[in-house]
Amino acid sequence: MHIGRRGMFLGGVGAALAGPSAIAQQDTVFFRIGTGGQIGTYFPVGGLIANAISSPPGSRPCADGGSCGVPGLIATAVATDGSVANVTGLAAGRMQSAFVQSDVAYWAYTGTGLYDGKARVEELRAIANLYPESIHLVTRKRAGIATVRDLKGKRVSLDERGSGTLVDAGLILEAYGLSENDLHREYLKPRAAGERLMAGQLDAFFSVAGWPEGAIAELAATAEIELVPITGPEAAALVSRYPFFLPDEIPGDAYKGVGGMKTLSVNAVWTTTSRQSDELIYNVTAALWHASTRTLLDSGHAKGRAIKLATAVEGLGIPLHAGAERFYKEKRAR
Repeated sequence: MHIGRRGMFLGGVGAALAGPSAIAQQDTVFFRIGTGGQIGTYFPVGGLIANAISSPPGSRPCADGGSCGVPGLIATAVATDGSVANVTGLAAGRMQSAFVQSDVAYWAYTGTGLYDGKARVEELRAIANLYPESIHLVTRKRAGIATVRDLKGKRVSLDERGSGTLVDAGLILEAYGLSENDLHREYLKPRAAGERLMAGQLDAFFSVAGWPEGAIAELAATAEIELVPITGPEAAALVSRYPFFLPDEIPGDAYKGVGGMKTLSVNAVWTTTSRQSDELIYNVTAALWHASTRTLLDSGHAKGRAIKLATAVEGLGIPLHAGAERFYKEKRAR
């Protein structure tokens, strides 16, 4: 199984797949996808994927213009508290799959970082890398924060305690010679942090999300904000040291009136567990990369266009599920 920043080279989708191997039409399989909050990116993207991979009993065949999902499968996107809650839900068997940040997945699988001292979630497996989740460092204009080092002595939210963002923020601060103790720190979710920032009660906050992140977009429409770059040798050192960090860039049109900025990202990874059958996950993976799914992803959400077969096994941080691995090996051999 592949673990690491890059895996097999995968070309474009090309011709439509012949379709997933059939689950008996009379059988109904329910497949929950843990996502995130309804105002974030995970939930709407999860809804698109759930629609794409579903083909309830009695559905019109794909060849006749009907569903091209997994026969008999009914997938649903479930709103959750995000990556950490999703790992917990997967481990407990409350969901069959979930979106998890690659850093959180890596820590859960290896028992490090956020999971240091806790039991490893050894059964965690990947279906696909979906898209980059950019690390946003948001500040008020004229707050005197042009670099990460300028956060020293400032009022900064690092996200909630127990969040992956908090751990990422700590790693970034350390890379630039700072610690949490150098800040007047708070632990708020992005929406609450944005409200405090707009009221002049906060100078900056960290958020990890696929752009455009809803809370930041709302803030940009009503307040003067900037994005602080996370770049230079310090950022390069983080990419070299940790398998889940990648160089990234937030474009200038992501948020109203906010210039583009170079930063780092982690990946949004669609995960499952080794308890799910190889045949089921093979079929789900094939449905994800069916040509009809491409249309749904491209038209349904800005981040849907970033979900590509060519990057499906990059930056996972955890092993592929055997069923998904089989699909990618077959696709590569064609």
